[in-house]
Amino acid sequence: MKLANRVMALTPSTTLAITAKAKELKEKGEDVIGLGAGEPDFNTPQHILDAAVQSMNEGHTKYTPSAGLPALKKAIINKFEADQGLVYKPNEVIVGNGAKHVLYTLFQVILNDDDEVIIPTPYWVSYPEQVKLAGGVPVYVEGLEQNHFKITPQQLTEAISDKTKAVIINSPSNPTGVLYTEQELLELGKICLAKDILIVSDEIYEKLVYFGAKHVSIAQLSPELKEQTIVINGVSKSHSMTGWRIGYAAGNKQIVEAMTNLASHSTSNPTTTAQYAAIAAYNGTQEPVEEMRQAFENRLEIIYDKLVAIPGFTCVKPQGAFYLYPNVKNAAEITGFSNVDDFVEALLVEAKVAVIPGSGFGTPDNIRLSYATSLEQLEKAVERIDQFVKAKVKS
Repeated sequence: MKLANRVMALTPSTTLAITAKAKELKEKGEDVIGLGAGEPDFNTPQHILDAAVQSMNEGHTKYTPSAGLPALKKAIINKFEADQGLVYKPNEVIVGNGAKHVLYTLFQVILNDDDEVIIPTPYWVSYPEQVKLAGGVPVYVEGLEQNHFKITPQQLTEAISDKTKAVIINSPSNPTGVLYTEQELLELGKICLAKDILIVSDEIYEKLVYFGAKHVSIAQLSPELKEQTIVINGVSKSHSMTGWRIGYAAGNKQIVEAMTNLASHSTSNPTTTAQYAAIAAYNGTQEPVEEMRQAFENRLEIIYDKLVAIPGFTCVKPQGAFYLYPNVKNAAEITGFSNVDDFVEALLVEAKVAVIPGSGFGTPDNIRLSYATSLEQLEKAVERIDQFVKAKVKS
């Protein structure tokens, strides 16, 4: 049977091979340390678990409105107002089965064939594939390492064509952990307003910022930018609820209505129990969120200096998320590898450390390491990488 062209055009995830190999080694009893995690290593806070159980015991196990429970929308609206001073109405908010599903639905309703979406590199792996699935064309703009992987107004202007429909801004970024400043966002926003380009602002790591850095949503900078922006967020990273699959979008009511209509025919509604859990996440204590943030900040502070001390490693210090994204091109060269992907594979097989090659994020000279694991494991992993590199250089 011939498969649909839209799925045949998808690029396979470059992480699959390394993940499969790591699993194979672990099953053989090898002591593999995995630094590929895209989720916090903490359990969901207890009060959220309790709320989910209570909701089931009270019989809240049926369908809900396609765009989410009114009580959850209210909690999200209150969160926006408290955190960014943004005021949304219920018909400007849609809850979906995770931020990934919400993004997918958004691209399905805004893109026609050959519409272009500007995607800064490095990017989260699903952005270009979701754009392609909607018939759109990803247009990549290189966020240079010397500019902390952020694109400039000039780069954005040069990338715009008469087919440009949207631009994605991910701050804090996966995989780099960098943040755009208020001034940087303002400058990019002015261009989008002038060219009538929709801004897709992925803010899923909003609560995980460090060393006094401040997250700024481009939507909060002016009423015009609020109208021009679809904000994507969720409870997955902030409240360690990745498996609950609750994300949401806020913005233009016409777009949100179209997303709701599509969701009604694709998923009916987000999981009811998970919605009640998300209500508790936003309406309950935020102490676990801060405790988790502090733990990540402490790990980053300790592990960063050890990482950049490895021969051939350079790394922009992240301000958010829970990833390090070092450039290891020089390390690969001095250890005798022709490219970083081969370096990553050898690192797994010989040093028993699994990291994600940057080729999957659009920058083949880098690797992504998650510090969403214990400090003990992190220090052991970095020590193994250091020994691996030094041994290869000597040989």
